Amino acid sequence: MDDQARTFLFDLLNTPSPTGFEIAGQRKWAAYARQFAARVENDAYGTAWATIDGQGANPRRIMIEAHADEIGYIVKQITKDGFLRIDRIGGSDTATARGRRLEILGDKGHVRGIIGNTAIHLRKDNKDEKAPQIHELYVDIGASSASEVYEAGIRVGHPAVYSDKAEAFGQNRIVSRALDNRIGGFILTQVLANLSKRTEPLNSTVFAVNAVQEEIGGNGAKMVAHRLKPDVCIVLDVTHATETPGIEAEKHGEVKLGGGPSITHGTCNHPEVIARLMQVATKLGIPLQHESSSRYSGTDTDVIFTVGDGIPSALISLPLRYMHSVVETVDLSDVEKVIALLTGFIESVTDSDEFSLKL
Repeated sequence: MDDQARTFLFDLLNTPSPTGFEIAGQRKWAAYARQFAARVENDAYGTAWATIDGQGANPRRIMIEAHADEIGYIVKQITKDGFLRIDRIGGSDTATARGRRLEILGDKGHVRGIIGNTAIHLRKDNKDEKAPQIHELYVDIGASSASEVYEAGIRVGHPAVYSDKAEAFGQNRIVSRALDNRIGGFILTQVLANLSKRTEPLNSTVFAVNAVQEEIGGNGAKMVAHRLKPDVCIVLDVTHATETPGIEAEKHGEVKLGGGPSITHGTCNHPEVIARLMQVATKLGIPLQHESSSRYSGTDTDVIFTVGDGIPSALISLPLRYMHSVVETVDLSDVEKVIALLTGFIESVTDSDEFSLKL
């Protein structure tokens, strides 16, 4: 990873872009992706895609997709004493919420807030405490009345994210909030960068899609798949690294940080697309990890593969520790392998590839 790419990655991770309010991050993604693509476009809700046109006789339409949004909170009530009550945006974990700093995206700019935490000395029955429910959390912005909250530019409906920033960690890792799945959008740009360096034009037209609203049901992915109508799609998301203490492999499978990309078998994952990914990985010497999907994948793949007459799709996942927390962790060696696998897959597709099961 060169210095320009690293600077972009950290800037992208640090830019608040909660579900439904992704525009700040999307603008940065689009500005960076433009240097590698023929054009960058977006739809009404802010899903963005960068296109490299294929020059084949019958170019296949390949979509590689990640989601741009992150979990967060939204202001639900402002009390007369100047405190905020909040609700979750996506799967925010209330068990880790109390005592944390927030950035509230208000009308007058970002406002610092803290999720209140009653001192352990004052809490009753703390030996048997459970995670707080969302309605029990409150946010303090240093105001003494509702009018002071309004003067700060805060109203009901403003979103918030944790204020924690990205940082280098250990030998070759990054720790940050929003790695799920801002790191996916970064990977897409690096695939575009690889493809832009080719001396020979691509056979296929490539759409690198950074989609909105995955955390609440894959809404952006569904809209853009309908619009672009790809012949094949590779979805990129994160998956749980399960080697840390307290995670039972018999329940959650075995995925290791630093073990390479994980591919998922079953449900939305098309067998022919999976087979091609495995062939490319073998050719390039990329180690793969394997996961199973018995009902659904929990990713944008679930809403893409059923669009139209059906889109042959597959899921590649980047191992991630501590999902939906402020200390999400990835290994950069896995990131590089995912970039290589996606690049190799795109370069392997020819005009004759159909990715269709034959009876």
